[in-house]
Amino acid sequence: MPQIVVLTGAGISAESGVPTFRDADGLWEGHHVEDVATPEGFERDRATVQRFYDERRAALATVEPNAAHRALAELEETMGDALLVVTQNIDDLHERAGSTRVVHMHGELLKALCRSCGVASPWTGTLLDEPACPGCGVHDLRPDVVWFGEVPYEMDRITDALTDATMFVSIGTSGAVYPAAGFVQHARRHGARTLELNLEPSEGTHFFHEARHGRAGDLVPAWAREVLWT
Repeated sequence: MPQIVVLTGAGISAESGVPTFRDADGLWEGHHVEDVATPEGFERDRATVQRFYDERRAALATVEPNAAHRALAELEETMGDALLVVTQNIDDLHERAGSTRVVHMHGELLKALCRSCGVASPWTGTLLDEPACPGCGVHDLRPDVVWFGEVPYEMDRITDALTDATMFVSIGTSGAVYPAAGFVQHARRHGARTLELNLEPSEGTHFFHEARHGRAGDLVPAWAREVLWT
C-alpha cells in the first residue's frame, strides 16, 4: 500500500492553462454546470454535452504538464508503489509528465464510456456524430466523466490507500466537493500526517496539520525535494 497519497485538483492544472471547473459565477466555460455535468443534462441535450466535451478534449493538445506535474512524476520514480496520486482532474497531464500510478476518480476526457456495454475505450476524436462503441458496436457513447449525482471511480481503492497512508497531501483543491473534500479527515483519523498545498486557503484548510499557500509549480517541487531528502 502507498505511504503517501496525493490528491490533486483543478489548481494544479490551472497553471498549465486548463480552465478550472467553475468560475465564481457558477458557470463552466459559459455553461450552467447542470447542463453539461449531470446525467439529466445529457438526456435533455446530448449534442450540447457532446460538443462541450469534444472541445475540452481537443483543448488538451494545447497545454503541457507544469513543474508540479513533473515533480510528482519524479517523486514516483524514486518511491514507486509507495506513492499514489488520486486526481479529480479529467485531463492527462499527470500521465504526460510521467506518472503511472494515477487514479482518475472523476474519469478521463480521453475515454468514451458505452452506456450499452459499460466499457470505457480510449478516445481522442469527436463524440458529437454518435460513433459506434469499439466493443459492442452500439451507438451510445458518452464522455467517461463522472458527473454530479454519479459515484466516483475506485472509491474502495482510494479509501484503503487513505487508511494505510502515513501522509496525505492535497494539491490545488477547493475542499468543497465531496467525497474528495473528506479525504483529509479520513486520513488524519487513521494516523496520517496531512499537508495542504494550495494557491489560497481551501474550505478544508483547518483539517490539515500544515498548509502552505502559493503556486503549485513552486510548492510541489519544494515539497517533493523535502521528501527525497528525508
